[in-house]
Amino acid sequence: MAVASANHVRIGRAAGFMQVCHGKAAPLKRSAPGDRVIYYSPTETFGGKDRLQAFTAMGVVEETAAYQVEAHHGFRPWRRDVAWWRATETPIRPLLGRLSFTSDRAGWGYRLRFGLFEIDNDDAELIAEAMLAEPLMPVAWTRTMVPVQGTLAL
Repeated sequence: MAVASANHVRIGRAAGFMQVCHGKAAPLKRSAPGDRVIYYSPTETFGGKDRLQAFTAMGVVEETAAYQVEAHHGFRPWRRDVAWWRATETPIRPLLGRLSFTSDRAGWGYRLRFGLFEIDNDDAELIAEAMLAEPLMPVAWTRTMVPVQGTLAL
């Protein structure tokens, strides 16, 4: 599970990459080719108060290793290529209580404060079903990763 504002997730989707934790390398290096990635967006814009609280993207990590880019002068974030799936942005609230990582109804957002964390396959399948997600091409899954927290600072 990954977390970023929706506008940053959309930039990554359009360009075929993921970025987490303000461009840090370590979280991306924990992912492996074939890992499923789901993005959660607490807001529409980075640093904004425009609450969204929705799953905004799903895809699979590609074979390429993490790499660094020059986003703008002095900012060189790490990224990982992702084959994004066709998926509908979906609010999290209807799934609260059904997802194991949100089982604590009062503090359901706590885990979503981390940059990248793994969720179980049942949760990933439930989210994929809610998002009407489908691969754009056949993909073999290895394990499920879901990056959370860290925004894409582009």
